[in-house]
Amino acid sequence: MSENKKLSAEQQQALLSTLESRFKENMHRHAELEWTKVLEKLEADSKKIWSLHEMERTGGEPDVAGYDKDKDEYIFVDCSKESPKGRRSVCFDRAGLESRKKHKPENNAVDMAADMGIELLTEEQYRALQELEHLDTKTSSWVQTPEDIRELGGALFCDFRYGHVFVYHNGASSYYSARGFRGSLRV
Repeated sequence: MSENKKLSAEQQQALLSTLESRFKENMHRHAELEWTKVLEKLEADSKKIWSLHEMERTGGEPDVAGYDKDKDEYIFVDCSKESPKGRRSVCFDRAGLESRKKHKPENNAVDMAADMGIELLTEEQYRALQELEHLDTKTSSWVQTPEDIRELGGALFCDFRYGHVFVYHNGASSYYSARGFRGSLRV
């Protein structure tokens, strides 16, 4: 990932334009919200803009999918139709990656999300996103995993099939070309 974590003025403007277009084209995700208020928050925090750029660069197509009134924060999530292409074929976390003897993938979901400044979706966030529109109909996405499951070597992932959200488990060291992760960012 980028050491700089700063965008040029041109990159920032291009990203904000993309986000604004996506926001306006997908009002079903945030019917009660206004872009001008979201933009105001974004322009006040260049680190968040960089994180959104990383979400976009890796294929996540981030968009506002919620608003936390108590904290006055907009919640961006990856809304790409399938798990973001630039974040697939990764183990769940560093311990899972390091436990592999052969055929190690290049990275893991937990570290990638941290490097990007985002959080993996929780199961609840994943289900809420699926209520807005059906995603991951051909792919799957790692989600945050309870510590007791992780301590036993497992990790959770979700997808949408047969009209339902499914939550599954796998060894944290496993990886597949069709499994990545979705993230969230509060702004």
